Amino acid sequence: MSSTAAVAAYLAELAEQRRQSPHTVSNYRRDLVRLVTLAGETPLAELQVHHVRRFVAQMHGQGLSGRSLARLLSAWRGFFKWLGRGDVVRANPCDGIRAPKSPKHLPNALSVDEAAHLLEPDDEADPVLAARDAAMFELFYSSGLRLAELAALDFPALESALEEGEIRVLGKRSKARIVPVGSKAREALAAWAALRDTLAAVDEAALFVSRRGTRISHRMIQLRLARRAVQLGLPQHVHPHMLRHSFASHVLQSSGDLRAVQEMLGHASIASTQVYTHLDFQHLAKVYDSAHPRAKR
Repeated sequence: MSSTAAVAAYLAELAEQRRQSPHTVSNYRRDLVRLVTLAGETPLAELQVHHVRRFVAQMHGQGLSGRSLARLLSAWRGFFKWLGRGDVVRANPCDGIRAPKSPKHLPNALSVDEAAHLLEPDDEADPVLAARDAAMFELFYSSGLRLAELAALDFPALESALEEGEIRVLGKRSKARIVPVGSKAREALAAWAALRDTLAAVDEAALFVSRRGTRISHRMIQLRLARRAVQLGLPQHVHPHMLRHSFASHVLQSSGDLRAVQEMLGHASIASTQVYTHLDFQHLAKVYDSAHPRAKR
């Protein structure tokens, strides 16, 4: 089997049998195409540990971060494990190889006041698009959704959101979870529901649609949110994941319940959620530095 055919077969299994999301499959495709390119004339079945170490060193020298390299190695490791089950390779050349460590960066989050400002009514825009955008942005901040989770919502999800104050989303690795929907988000969703049919194509299942009447793209959601932040004069670039970070940080600051935030975010490990305790400490440290007599400089 050629390298290209092996990659195609693996991606097909990810999509059709393991039910990975299109976004995940696309990421794997990109990472495996890079592997094939780096291997050049060397067949994948003949790659050894020293080959992979050289690839990692080469990409690190080109500026690829440790986090990106770790993701690449994870994709490659899974691919070679799959090849091993088919007796194409005898050993996994990625075993024992670790990516260089990168400095940890805390996620950017809006302040409570900035989040409230961002979610103020947009009186100047097209009323239908304004209602749609308000519903999307409120839902991001209300429920801590990922971009892909929000874009994938179908119209029937609206009923449970409005009547029960909760919504079912499909997260990473096709894991479903139930998240709460706050009162402001429910109001925005109800306003959008009243106008959606003026924009949506016949038989379109998506909850959020574009001007063409079809499911809104990830890129359009990003652009609409960034545009709104610029209109309001917010000092930083605002993207959907920033609203997810803001949701987590603000709920944790108010409740201190790390496990509940983990459940609402859909994190498999609480270690992923603990980063928000650092954000909370940063806030406390700033208050301390500005208020404590012995801390003032």
